[in-house]
Amino acid sequence: MTNISNTTALDSAAEIINRAEYTLDDMETLLSIDDREGMDYLFGKALEETQATVGESIYFRGIIEFSNQCEKNCFYCGIRRDNPNFKRYFLSEDEIMECARWAQENNYGSLVLQSGEDSSEEFVDFVERIVKRITKETGLGITLSVGEQTEEAYRRFFDAGAHRYLLRIETSDPALYARLHPRDHSFEQRIEALRALRKVGYQVGTGVMIGLPHQTIRDIAKDIEFFRKEDFDMFGMGPYIIHQDTPLASPKLIEKWEAEKDDIFNLALRMLAVTRLALGNVNIAATTALQAINPVGRELAFNAGANIVMPIITPKKYRDAYILYKGKPCIEDSAGVCKGCLSKRIDSVGRDIGWGERGDSPHYKERTSVDAL
Repeated sequence: MTNISNTTALDSAAEIINRAEYTLDDMETLLSIDDREGMDYLFGKALEETQATVGESIYFRGIIEFSNQCEKNCFYCGIRRDNPNFKRYFLSEDEIMECARWAQENNYGSLVLQSGEDSSEEFVDFVERIVKRITKETGLGITLSVGEQTEEAYRRFFDAGAHRYLLRIETSDPALYARLHPRDHSFEQRIEALRALRKVGYQVGTGVMIGLPHQTIRDIAKDIEFFRKEDFDMFGMGPYIIHQDTPLASPKLIEKWEAEKDDIFNLALRMLAVTRLALGNVNIAATTALQAINPVGRELAFNAGANIVMPIITPKKYRDAYILYKGKPCIEDSAGVCKGCLSKRIDSVGRDIGWGERGDSPHYKERTSVDAL
């Protein structure tokens, strides 16, 4: 691990940052910076890249967590199928539309519809139907995050009006992926699902967790290389946070995580910064997981490369049942409180909010114009 803590090392980092394209070793070096001076330099360069490639604005995506029912059993996730310790729910169309109309009235440009994974025909029909209603009645941009589906289902959602899709890979390393999932979960199927989304025409998003057990900085550098190779348009990444009702929540791992959480947080910020520097004009979210570890986590993310934020607009009575990890912030707040809080956070770092704008990925626009040639 490289420790950049003196003038010579900073000069070396500056030389790497100014390269047209990073090697795997370059990214590992930048991800390994762990002193204050070096990190401040890295974050400052990432902020400059953000301003140059995607602009000054932060874009709101009002997130509606419309169901916590899930057919998957991932070892790290609080809403995994076999966790019996909370109440399952599924919002009605009218409840979702009430949230969507609130977002429209409050000048949000986009929504995220997120749920546990469900590949049933009934679920696909429901998502297609609600996307059509939101598109027709509000005109809001729509990001879906509803897991692995068939290419036909992705096309139905797209034709109904969804234009962005977030499907996190969590790690691009097949061996580590296998440690995080039961045997009936397929890494190759996840990859094929991401490629199907691109084929259909979505702005394609993915992301990883940072600080997983057995994960190395080299693995995280390979994640960014994977992002670049697959040519994705947007990213939602954050620190791994243990949920007590999962197989990964052993006393030993909880103790280790507690001892290392500040380092994990700083590594997550470096991941945002290096992703911005390596990939340029993509969209990067400041995730709530950052704020779960550090009260100003999202502000720090805005200064390290993030340009998207997803305030929760899920009805308050359901929020404490959509807990993917412990300590999730904002579950006691109303949609209006979340809006006001995030607005103040963004103002505190001197950034603008793109009210009423979809804030689509410039990378997607560039990619599709090239593909059309």
